[in-house]
Amino acid sequence: MTAPARTPRGSAELIRAEEPVLAHNYHPLPVVVARAEGAWVEDVEGRRYLDMLAGYSALNFGHRHPALIEAAHRQLDRLTLTSRAFHNDRLAGFAEKLAALTGTDMVLPMNTGAEAVESGIKVARKWAYDVKGVPADRATIVVAADNFHGRTTTIVGFSTDETARQGFGPFAPGFRIVPYNDLAAMEAAVDETTAAVLIEPIQGEAGVLIPDDGYLAGVRELTRRRGCLFVADEIQSGLGRTGHTLAVEHESVVPDVVLLGKALGGGIVPVSAVVGRRDVLGVLHPGEHGSTFGGNPLAAAVGTAVVELLETGAFQRRAAELGTVLREGLAALTGKGVVGFRARGLWAGVDVDPALGTGREVSERLMREGVLVKDTHGSTIRLAPPLTVTAEELTGALGTLEKVLTS
Repeated sequence: MTAPARTPRGSAELIRAEEPVLAHNYHPLPVVVARAEGAWVEDVEGRRYLDMLAGYSALNFGHRHPALIEAAHRQLDRLTLTSRAFHNDRLAGFAEKLAALTGTDMVLPMNTGAEAVESGIKVARKWAYDVKGVPADRATIVVAADNFHGRTTTIVGFSTDETARQGFGPFAPGFRIVPYNDLAAMEAAVDETTAAVLIEPIQGEAGVLIPDDGYLAGVRELTRRRGCLFVADEIQSGLGRTGHTLAVEHESVVPDVVLLGKALGGGIVPVSAVVGRRDVLGVLHPGEHGSTFGGNPLAAAVGTAVVELLETGAFQRRAAELGTVLREGLAALTGKGVVGFRARGLWAGVDVDPALGTGREVSERLMREGVLVKDTHGSTIRLAPPLTVTAEELTGALGTLEKVLTS
């Protein structure tokens, strides 16, 4: 017997259906996305929106990039998971290509960004004990205020965002928090117990905060001089977003360890990695760290295709060129509802006049006009379109922002 045809539910009905069954750890904009292509998404009613968030940079190559979809389909027909109990025929090639792209020696594959951060913390501590000679259980890691490295209990323990922290303690010790973009404070916090300095080259969740020129080079010099590791969290800023493969390249800095995620999975599967020097990642031995899904064949196939897209440098150049369009457009809006902005490549934090609304309210108005963005703290919104966006689409989105702020 054939089941009767069912009328598709609309956005309002689907949103109401989520309320009793989904934990309320998110407060999404009231749009229900059903399909997507490139820089555009379509909701269940057929309305189209320009995606100016790109999954917090997880969709650097746009929705359903043909090369990535083809790689996923091809691998789905062969092998998806073995666990690391066995070798698979895709992982070594992925690791070799990723190491070459990032100029590193060794790759530790994981799944999510938070897992990459947790793994980086473990590696840094193990290195401190085995190589630096820090006494057992006394290793410290210096981090920056207003950081965002993930949502696990270890990570929120060194967050300065009370919303992220409150109600989730007790927290793991061993972290020292200093102001971001303050080398003197960092110098004072580093001592003989310091395993690493862990920072974002650009603080995304904080509002795309870009440090002063020389800050990252200063961190590199300080950590080298004081004998600790520089761990750069490039989960949002990396893989083409800022006009370079890695954001640290803007100051020609080479960290000891780099944390990658989001765009590494092409918006298809969760893929993350810790990449770095052999003498650092080499401190791990069998049984000391692992992941059932980390390095699975499907993830490795998609990750390899992502690396191949970046190997030509075309996406990095595109982000740099369109970044000029973005900065010039935002500069033209300054004084027209925009009170300040920070931008690097195709990534910007835009401070809206609070008299015009909160970041959430501005995001809702833009949504009604067919542009999707995300607010962060206060009256700040973030812009991070796919690197496949066109200059015309970008200009159109900025025109929509002007309309929303001046109408």
